[in-house]
Amino acid sequence: MSRTETHSEALPRDGYREQDCSLQEFAAALKAPPDGSNLKFATDVREHVPLYDCRELRGAFESASRRAELQAEWANVLNGGAGVLVLKHVYADPAPVDEATQVFESIIREERAAGAAAADHFAKAGANDRIWNAQEKLCLRAPSVFARYYSSAALVAIAEAWLGPHFQVTSQVNVVRPGGQAQQAHRDYHLGFQTVAQAERYPPHVHTMSPFLTLQGAVAHSDMPVESGPTKLLPFSQRYAQGYLAWRRQDFRDYFETHSVQLPLEKGDAIFFSPALFHAAGSNTTASVQRMANLLQISSAYGRAMESLNRARMCAVLYPVLRESLMTSRMTQAEADAVIASCAEGYPFPTNLDRDPPLGGLAPESQQDLFSRALQESWTADMFSAAIHDQASRREA
Repeated sequence: MSRTETHSEALPRDGYREQDCSLQEFAAALKAPPDGSNLKFATDVREHVPLYDCRELRGAFESASRRAELQAEWANVLNGGAGVLVLKHVYADPAPVDEATQVFESIIREERAAGAAAADHFAKAGANDRIWNAQEKLCLRAPSVFARYYSSAALVAIAEAWLGPHFQVTSQVNVVRPGGQAQQAHRDYHLGFQTVAQAERYPPHVHTMSPFLTLQGAVAHSDMPVESGPTKLLPFSQRYAQGYLAWRRQDFRDYFETHSVQLPLEKGDAIFFSPALFHAAGSNTTASVQRMANLLQISSAYGRAMESLNRARMCAVLYPVLRESLMTSRMTQAEADAVIASCAEGYPFPTNLDRDPPLGGLAPESQQDLFSRALQESWTADMFSAAIHDQASRREA
């Protein structure tokens, strides 16, 4: 842009503008279809939000055809339906959640003692306890806990339903203490993390594309009654095309506060929603509930994750745990694959094609492929660690 070129002149022709957003059109986009329409697998619908009991979905997870049908239903809910769904009892045994909670609490104590004050995106800094890059921190500190936590068939199925294979899992832990105040209504990453001026520069088709690059989720690490402030949601709000510009306007935020809903969660439940859904964490009005959630931000292989992780280091510490678990039959191959998907990089690009050429195919071996091959061939931990770091080195410019 030249120094004399105005911002308005640089906007895409027929692009979206904040001033053009219509609250009337927004409200019209929120009109709900009849409850239960096209929902074969849901066990309940509350406030237009479908609930799925993972204990009843085990057969679907194990059948390729039924799994595909379930995933199509989830994708339809996230895209044109309510935009949000709840998975009940993701962890039939809450032990992995409790074990991860203990690790997260120890990290919070250490980071507090070190003087760290993790700010929130949409709430006052210091109002919450937050762990950035909880994914890598959990893996490096307690790889066996990480393995049990991410061996869930439900987590992989919902991620693939929205993003397809080779997704990238990142997470941030959020603890809202009694008295913690609500966030402001917003949309999420990618375009939700742009200023109005920046978002207006993207053409309409990019506004349409942005929600398909990320899946937002949260695993409840404590029971979350409504008074503890579980996420406020505005079902169907992801349908409004100009929403990435509208959410900051006060009239839209007022509408959100009047019409949003909240659903209680139990420890071990998870909620997933389109990043285009208007949402905000609620206020914790209890006297004693420490509301903890592991916020999952899962990225498409074709997008850019918000956080950078040292996945080679994560793979190296996780490999001996998975190798032993498979050898002793404490974990199935499907569960090991789920853990690998939540740790290793599944997409082989970008890479340095001079040093990491696509031998025998269209792409070089991905980090996930190398991890799986090493397990199949029963490599030692030292052999795998050397190979995974060598691969990472080859990929660098």
